[in-house]
Amino acid sequence: MEKPIKTALLAYGMSGKVFHAPFIETNKGFQLYGVLERNEKKATLDYPNIKSFSTIDELLEDQTIELIIVNTPNNTHYNYIKQALQAGKNVLTEKPATTTPQEFIELLELAKKVNKKVFVYQNRRWSSDIMATKSVINSGKLGDIIEVHLRFDRYRPTIGTKTFKETPLPSSGIWYDLGSHLIDQAISIFGKPIHHYGYKNKFRENSQVDDFAFMHIEFSNNINVFITTSMLVTDVQPGIVIHGTRGSFIKEFCDEQENQLLNGLSPLDSNFGKEMPNKEGKLTYHNANKETIVEIVPSIKGNFNGLFNELFHNIRDNIPFSIDNQDIIEQLKLLV
Repeated sequence: MEKPIKTALLAYGMSGKVFHAPFIETNKGFQLYGVLERNEKKATLDYPNIKSFSTIDELLEDQTIELIIVNTPNNTHYNYIKQALQAGKNVLTEKPATTTPQEFIELLELAKKVNKKVFVYQNRRWSSDIMATKSVINSGKLGDIIEVHLRFDRYRPTIGTKTFKETPLPSSGIWYDLGSHLIDQAISIFGKPIHHYGYKNKFRENSQVDDFAFMHIEFSNNINVFITTSMLVTDVQPGIVIHGTRGSFIKEFCDEQENQLLNGLSPLDSNFGKEMPNKEGKLTYHNANKETIVEIVPSIKGNFNGLFNELFHNIRDNIPFSIDNQDIIEQLKLLV
């Protein structure tokens, strides 16, 4: 293994504590070097050997840092990515990368100018359910894909305490928050969208941001993807439903990695990423003899660490990163 990439987080809320620090700390390709903590110094309680920065300027001036993870509120991404690039750092940013595609294109041009790289943290490409779905599609058993339904639902009828998510700031609301995952998954499987239309609205009492959104996306070969996300679903529906000319696949949204991380399970644990029992998908199709076949499809073991492994090899060895930034531009066009 080449020398680890010294990495700093710009925040230590849920995103930093749950989705980033455990991987940076346990992946041999990285060293968790520091965290920006303006007020409470919580990160050093979990990681006593790291450096705690009180200001963004102090962090950016540290020449030891190679990679900065921008995991701050959505509306701050553009400015922080720009500052990090100007300071000579590579950047991994949380989704959504920016508020508009124009902002992201500008940052990519800046990255090229300063000879640094920008990566987007679309970790749910490595979710157990979506990886199983890709394997079913690639098997050909569904025939030609006609329609795909992707849902990401919750039941949270009251206004949350995170003001940056509940205030009508640029890129706030459920569409940027959860819709960005579903759009990215669709693009990662089917490529560049050719047509779309959508709708979003707010239904929770006193909500200032959208809490329901829907979009129909058309891809090449007449593939139709229907994306829905809502904060007011009490009986959560299957997150993945696919119908093709020869079969159908139904799968519950069930990746366990987030729950495991919240419960403190290390990514190095042998059980990390394993699906819970009775969460298998159901594949029903007609074979060459026109017989109806029903298969139970277990999920592939989830692996958010796959993103970090790719990130390391791109920075150190220039091996392509599968989350192509052109895909991110297409995603942002649909989010706006």
